[in-house]
Amino acid sequence: MKKLDQDPDSVSPDAGRQDGSLRLLPAVDVVLRQPPIQTFLSKYSRGLITGLVREALDNWRRVLAQPAGAENPPKWNWDRDTVRQKVVEEAVRLIEIKTRVSLRSVINATGVILHTNLGRARLSDSAQTALQQIGSNYSNLELDLLDGSRGSRYQHTDELLQMLTGAEASLVVNNNAAAVLLVLNTLAREREVIVSRGQLVEIGGAFRVPEVMTQSGAVLREVGTTNKTYPADYARAINDKTAVLLKVHTSNYRIIGFTRETSLAELVKLGQTSGLPVVEDLGSGLLIDLKPWGLPAEPVVGDSIKAGVDVVTFSGDKLLGGPQAGIIVGKKRYIDQMKQNPLNRALRIDKLTLAALEVTLREYLDPKQALLNIPTLRMITVSLEDLRTKAGQIAADLTELIGEKLMVSVVGGKSTVGGGSMPGEELPTWLVSVKPNGISAAALAERLRRQPVPVLVRIQDEAILLDARTIADAEGDLLLEAFQSALSDQERRMEGESIDES
Repeated sequence: MKKLDQDPDSVSPDAGRQDGSLRLLPAVDVVLRQPPIQTFLSKYSRGLITGLVREALDNWRRVLAQPAGAENPPKWNWDRDTVRQKVVEEAVRLIEIKTRVSLRSVINATGVILHTNLGRARLSDSAQTALQQIGSNYSNLELDLLDGSRGSRYQHTDELLQMLTGAEASLVVNNNAAAVLLVLNTLAREREVIVSRGQLVEIGGAFRVPEVMTQSGAVLREVGTTNKTYPADYARAINDKTAVLLKVHTSNYRIIGFTRETSLAELVKLGQTSGLPVVEDLGSGLLIDLKPWGLPAEPVVGDSIKAGVDVVTFSGDKLLGGPQAGIIVGKKRYIDQMKQNPLNRALRIDKLTLAALEVTLREYLDPKQALLNIPTLRMITVSLEDLRTKAGQIAADLTELIGEKLMVSVVGGKSTVGGGSMPGEELPTWLVSVKPNGISAAALAERLRRQPVPVLVRIQDEAILLDARTIADAEGDLLLEAFQSALSDQERRMEGESIDES
């Protein structure tokens, strides 16, 4: 048999065992010597890069092992240099993916304001500044600066929450499920908690109120029916094992029609006559009444405290517009018990969450400024006229930049609050409709999602829809760059030759 006339170390070990295309694969060392890979070797460990080069070779080994056919004839005419170049490109792609930060900022063009998969509430500028300052320096997290004694991390938000809600005391943990868990574990461990059957909601991600209650050590006592629960249902269930009367705001769904819900006032009155604390899980955590902006009635935390509820829990990253947190406000005697619960230490929040939460709460000291400065509230209350102007500008910029590849128009549509808040309610909005030429809307949406700054969109009737409500003014240039890159000829070639599609 005639020997190969190539340099022996330029050929993959497969070459000695296989005939055909597999002999075109380069050896690992050959790939490692290529300039693009050498650049990565100067930044990362040789073991990491070698492993990813081997993965790139494995990917191309599977491609070249495929039999020639009508779908892939061009590949079988490649020479050794072409295959080596493609292996290097695949290795570079893998290295860039594996070494890239996984958690990244994205552009939310979906119109869902509190998008759980996209991190829910955007933080205000002042909250972002606080994160930078506290994260990059030491802080007085648990230090009283007046006398130098050890302080409490909760002191930074306690007074603010008292002023904003009217509660006697407060406590903050890492999310609202944790808040409910701590409250019930403290007040009702191994005792009964009475709750309406229609309020046994699933919070999200398969976490359900009954399961949180079980983990707390409390015993669930359901009363009423799915659609109707009367005060008498609660009263009949009270016994010497009862510890708490619980009300859960169904913030992620709504029952309509033949219904009857025990009001907060009725439940508070029953709690007072029976000597039992009333706990309300509000979930969304609204501090400002938004009805003046045409939005549906949503319970305000301060109203619950004013009505006499003993303990209220709610989220920091929903309608409040802050970081993820579980906020507990209510009567001091109950809050003090929770602070002494060993479980509280496992659920406590860190300095970064406290920094962002404190600054967010301070915005509410002037409600008018809160509506302007907190992105969640700003997006909910923005005028249709402003949305029309923004959508028109985005459409004009897209048309000017790459209009020959797109059909762009401005159309009316609907946004949603999301995040388990204001279920069933839609907000009128203006959308930019983008119909690409020569590519499907789904394919374009995928390319936009793979950009350095990913863009998340809606698809309807073979068009990309961009909701002006959730696109920040500062994201306009990044949005244009993402579209330009996604529709470039280079992007098309790269996608057409990617291993994933082979």
